[in-house]
Amino acid sequence: MGERIIKTAKTAGFCFGVKRAVEKVYDQVKMGKKNVYTYGPIIHNEEVVSDLESKGVKVLSGREELEQLSEGTVVIRSHGVSREICEIIEKKNLECVDATCPFVKKIHRIVEREGKNGRHIIIIGNPDHPEVEGIRGWCTGPVTVISTKEEAEKTEFSEETKLCIVSQTTFNYNKFQDLVEILAKKRYDKLVINTICSATEERQLEAQQIACEVDTMIVIGGRHSSNTQKLYEICRKECKNTYYIQTLVDLDTRPFQCIGCVGITAGASTPNNIIEEVQKHVRIKF
Repeated sequence: MGERIIKTAKTAGFCFGVKRAVEKVYDQVKMGKKNVYTYGPIIHNEEVVSDLESKGVKVLSGREELEQLSEGTVVIRSHGVSREICEIIEKKNLECVDATCPFVKKIHRIVEREGKNGRHIIIIGNPDHPEVEGIRGWCTGPVTVISTKEEAEKTEFSEETKLCIVSQTTFNYNKFQDLVEILAKKRYDKLVINTICSATEERQLEAQQIACEVDTMIVIGGRHSSNTQKLYEICRKECKNTYYIQTLVDLDTRPFQCIGCVGITAGASTPNNIIEEVQKHVRIKF
């Protein structure tokens, strides 16, 4: 029997923003800094977070823990934070290492500017996601978060309302277009800015293409990773035999039926070594 065919997405693994954020934390460790904190887990990957914790980096779970600090270095993760959190860090004279993804920073500037221009901000994304919470925190006027077609249909404003529509960087591109289309029918004066990260679009398109061509699809990423969840949804539509795993261990502990040609993709918070381990395991064991 010949070697199993495995198609691994070229876009799988760390994106620019996540890679930059993780490196910034490790840089603080290498410099011998004491009392290094990240505001929330630096990425949605338990292995990376655990490794940093073993090196003395602590995770702040929210504003209350931040306000209790009297000294130290706070790293803002790629998701970004609200203006209020930035002000607390400054007020307490804590050292701040801002690893906010430049694509997210751009959204902060857009909503701040357009809010001052009198536009009602519409954020298309998951209201509970830290990136969306951060974006809301830079809005200078009214803001509404929409994540479903039902919410878009129900959203109503007065006729004179001016809108500015942006998106969470990791939102599903096709869903974004669908929601914008629904809002477009309502004939408001609107400014639509597609702020989905280009790397996210490419990752989703490639995952969809591979899922169409294989018998089994494996999606690797943290269980709390928004962009990985969306990859799984996209792949599952094209390939029913799709598995969502965090690490190699999941392949051994879950019922796993690996048939025919296998496709592999991974979320933006998945280190390359985990992707390589899964590739090797699938090639040898199944």
